[in-house]
Parts: sequence; C-alpha cells; structure tokens
Amino acid sequence: MAELRHSSSMGSRAASASPRKRDDVAVASSPLSPDNIPTSSSSDDNRSRHTRDRGGLRSFFSAGHLHSLFPFSFTDDARLHTHNSKISVFVLCLIFLAAIISVSSIVNRLNAPYLCKKDGIVLHCPRVKEHPSLWENPYSATTSWKPCAERRVGIISDIPAENETNGYIFIHAEGGLNQQRIAICNAVAVAKIMNATLILPVLKQDQIWKDQTKFEDIFDVDHFIDYLRDDVRIVRDIPGWFTDKSELFTSIRRTVKNIPKYAPAQFYIDNVLPRIKEKKIMSLKPFVDRLGYDNVPPEINRLRCRVNYHALKFLPEIEQMADQLVSRMKNRTASSNPFMALHLRFEKGMVGLSFCDFVGTRAEKALMALYRLKEWPRRFKDGSHLWALALQKRKEGRCPLEPGEVAVMLRAMGYPKETQIYVASGQVYGGQNRMAPLRNMFPNLDV
Repeated sequence: MAELRHSSSMGSRAASASPRKRDDVAVASSPLSPDNIPTSSSSDDNRSRHTRDRGGLRSFFSAGHLHSLFPFSFTDDARLHTHNSKISVFVLCLIFLAAIISVSSIVNRLNAPYLCKKDGIVLHCPRVKEHPSLWENPYSATTSWKPCAERRVGIISDIPAENETNGYIFIHAEGGLNQQRIAICNAVAVAKIMNATLILPVLKQDQIWKDQTKFEDIFDVDHFIDYLRDDVRIVRDIPGWFTDKSELFTSIRRTVKNIPKYAPAQFYIDNVLPRIKEKKIMSLKPFVDRLGYDNVPPEINRLRCRVNYHALKFLPEIEQMADQLVSRMKNRTASSNPFMALHLRFEKGMVGLSFCDFVGTRAEKALMALYRLKEWPRRFKDGSHLWALALQKRKEGRCPLEPGEVAVMLRAMGYPKETQIYVASGQVYGGQNRMAPLRNMFPNLDV
C-alpha cells in the first residue's frame, strides 16, 4: 500500500509536469464538461463543499476582520452598541444646545445698546431701534393729576402783623439755582413753623460760579410776597430798628449754627424759637437741607410746593428768553426727534465736594487734593482716609456720574445714537477729554 500510494503520487507529479495532460485535466474538471455533470454521489460532495465554504465565510466575519476594517460600524455586543449610541446622542444634544446658547449670546451682545467698538478715540456703537414709548410718560395716571398747592381762596388770613410775630429770621441761599430754590422753600416753611417773619433771602455768591445775581434779578419779588401773604409774613429788607446789619452776617451771637441736616419741625420749636424770641432777629447758617420731609406736618410740605411751583416766578424777560430757547430747540429737532436737556453735575466744585475718586492722571489727582484741602480743610485733614471713603461712596452709588457713565446709562435705557442732547451745566471737570465718550456715543451733543 505504501508503494502504491507512492507510485500514484509520483504519477500525479509526472502528469502535472506535462502541459498536454494538464490541459486535459483542466477540461475534465470544468463544470461544462459532459463528464462533469453531477450525479447523486457527486452532489453530496458538492453540498459538503458548499457547507465548508459557508463555514469559511462565517469564520471570516466572526473572526473580527470586518471589525478591524470598520471599527465604528460593527460590534460584537449588541448591548454595548446601544449604550454607545445613547452616549453619542447625548453628546450631540449637548453640542447642539451649546451652539444655540453661543449664537444667542453673540446676537444679544451685538444688539446691546451699550456695546461699542473702540477705534482709537472714536467709539462705533451699533444702531439701536428706538422704542415707541421711550419719550412718553411711563405713569399715564399722572396726566390726570391736578395741582393741590395753589393759594387758598376765600379763607381769612390768620397771619399776625409784622411786629406781632415771634421775631425775624434771615438765611443765605447757597449753591446753584436748584439748591437755592430748595433753601428758599425751606425758609418759608421754617418761618411758618415758628410763626416768624422772613426777611427776603439773599443768594450767596457761589465759589465756582462767582455769580453776584440777587433774588430780585431772577424772581418776581412782588409776586412772591403777595402769593404767600396768607401763609407767612415776608419783608424785603432787614427792619430799620436793627442798625448794625453787618452783625447779622458775621456775629456768632446772631447766628444759629447747630441745626442738623433734615431736622424735624420740633427741633426748630425747641431749639431755634427760644433764641429768636430772645434776640428778635437771627441768621440761620448754614441752611442747606436743614429741614426734613417725613418729619414735618403735611401742610408744611404743601406750603413748600406752593412756594416752589407758584410763588417763585421768574421775571418776564427770563421766561421770554426760556420760551425762545425751547422753541429753537424744538424747531431744530422737529417733532419726530425730541431733544434732551442733560445736567451732568460734574463741575469742579461738585467733584471736589463729593470726595470721590475719578479716573485721571496723577497730576489731576494732585491738583484736586490741593483744591479740596483749600476749600474743605476740616474734611480733608491729611487725606489718608479719603481713599477708603471714596471706594465706599462709589459702591453705594453716592458719587457723581462721569460723562462716559451717563452715556452708557442712556444707551442702556434705549436712547439711540441720533438723540439730540443739550448739556445744561457749567464747565465740565476735565474738559473735552472727559466729554469725549459722551460725544462719541451721542454725536448730536451741544454744550
């Protein structure tokens, strides 16, 4: 058997060596050959061969060949595939949500009314659509309100004669015109509280304005006295029997100086009235914000309103000039573009008095320190405590706003770049450099 297998194998090698025989073998093995038509036995062999071929393909797929080729498309574990799909979906959702938030944030920043791009010293701000109700009264109910502080008509006055009151009071109205009006209103109210005669207030010369304007140069004195004749006795000048008028301005014996800010009405009755009855004429100094609002009777506050809105009337020539200025400003902007009168309150005196810290050079801050030391030596002292005080006041919002901060606030409120603004104030501390941010954000600015 061994020799037979050897001879047959040798024969097969010999047959394969001959080309002619190789072709014959190829033809005989061809499926198109008539001799190669399968019989039942050969069919079983073919079925078994096909089974082996399918097993080979199955082994190819199960061996991880395709997994090595396509690692992200196929996996052996169905559960792992489902878990990975959920993680992929979750990550995609997070990315999509982050994209939406980012786009929304970018859009909001681009549409922000106060967002501006700085190009050198020029600020380029995005155009803001003006809200229709921007210039309207937000409290529509106030349009139906009616004045309630007019002079009482048909009431018999109970004001005593000049020589029958408890005495005379005299005040200096300090500060700007607004502070002076408040001081005048408070002086009338204090005279009413103490049943005293009020000497026509004197407008004190301001340290910044250096203005020597008198009461009668601004207000109608006759109208002022006549309108309040049923409330308070008012005289134009110091009575003639008081010969030494300079004493009223300089003497400590004729001055009440211990009045606290926003004092109640009872303080004047208990502390000031006895001295007036004794001396008959007294000066109240200082008199800035020396009467409270919530700690006085309602009729006293009503009297304040009567003084401010009815008794204090500008002279006809001043009212005529004011009407002419308003008419010019309206005609310049037309009805479709209202104008704004802006009082910055950022003059040198206000900046110094606030004792706040502002952006500036070392030279500017050194000059401001010298100015404060000269004008307010008691408050300034050595200046070592002012930095902490300035920071505290800034956090509490008790510092004047710089022009740039006012500009940002106006843009945030919705006022567009085209808004016409008229600056109603004195010389701004810092000059044009300080005004540059406001002018860049609102080019239609007139000083």
